[in-house]
Amino acid sequence: MRYRGVFTLLFGLFSAPLWAAPAQQSFSDWQVTCNNQNFCVARNTGEHHGLVMTLERSAGARTDATLRIDLGGLDLPAAKEPPIAGRLQLDEQPLTLAGARWQITPWHLITSDSETIARFLQTIQEGQAITLQGSKGTISLVGLKAALLFIDSLQKRVGSETAWIKKGDGPPLSVPPAPALKEVAQANTAPTPLTQAELNDLLDYGNWRMNNSQCSLDPMRRQVRVSALTDDKALLIIDCEAGAYNIVDLAWLVSRQKPFASRPVRLHLPFTPDNGNDEMELMNAVFDEKSGELNTLSKGRGLQDCGVSSRWRFDGQRFRLVRYAQEPACDNWHGPDAWPTLWVTR
Repeated sequence: MRYRGVFTLLFGLFSAPLWAAPAQQSFSDWQVTCNNQNFCVARNTGEHHGLVMTLERSAGARTDATLRIDLGGLDLPAAKEPPIAGRLQLDEQPLTLAGARWQITPWHLITSDSETIARFLQTIQEGQAITLQGSKGTISLVGLKAALLFIDSLQKRVGSETAWIKKGDGPPLSVPPAPALKEVAQANTAPTPLTQAELNDLLDYGNWRMNNSQCSLDPMRRQVRVSALTDDKALLIIDCEAGAYNIVDLAWLVSRQKPFASRPVRLHLPFTPDNGNDEMELMNAVFDEKSGELNTLSKGRGLQDCGVSSRWRFDGQRFRLVRYAQEPACDNWHGPDAWPTLWVTR
């Protein structure tokens, strides 16, 4: 079996760590993502033709989990597409949804019942594929068992009654709880809006910054954006580099009054990703004045079905990570709002 690690960062052996380092790894045709709450999501990737099974499981003694099979993706099924429930096949044999705890709609099958999920996984985990009769839709099961074991191991369920693979006699309470959810404080939720005079002066300063930065983007395409951050600081963003579907930005924290004092914005991740660099580029950066958060989106391709999205909050000194999501599989399944998270806060 082929194992392809996107990145895996496992944190200590404490029973209740302050936080859990994120982990994302692929096992043949299955991808697993676990965030800093040890909340894990697994799904099949690759040539699924819009038929995807997704498993979600929270950390801790409770057996909070959801299994769903969906037909769709970025492209919705045709209106005449028949329901999927009676057309599923496991290795070319009819696959019956045992139990009454399924929510069944034409293109979506969902259950959050732990016994139903366990029975279904036991039925399919040694198979090769779930297919959809009369359709190209395929859920490859190659790598599923390894993905389930990875989740069990990361959540420290192996040997307990709650494990999906390698069950044991360990009671549910032997499973460590999820770490406490971190809070990122916000410096000022309602800063005084920029006056027209402040805005004009800061835009002039931004143009000076833009003309004195080593940026390859055509000057005619560059934009300068200024937003009130606090009552005495503003956020200045300029477009610097451009690719096929991404723009790299530069940003500064700037005093709102002359003489302007500024320092570059640096986005530092609280964990180390697979590239070994915990400093993120500002990619397609947008400051949301309603939420007071800085959003970035690094698109893996123009369809926006893969890449990295993040949200950052200013705490009075620097921007701190609020949310980080990453989808390495470019398979036309979902957009940035649905990418699996590696870091969450409140």
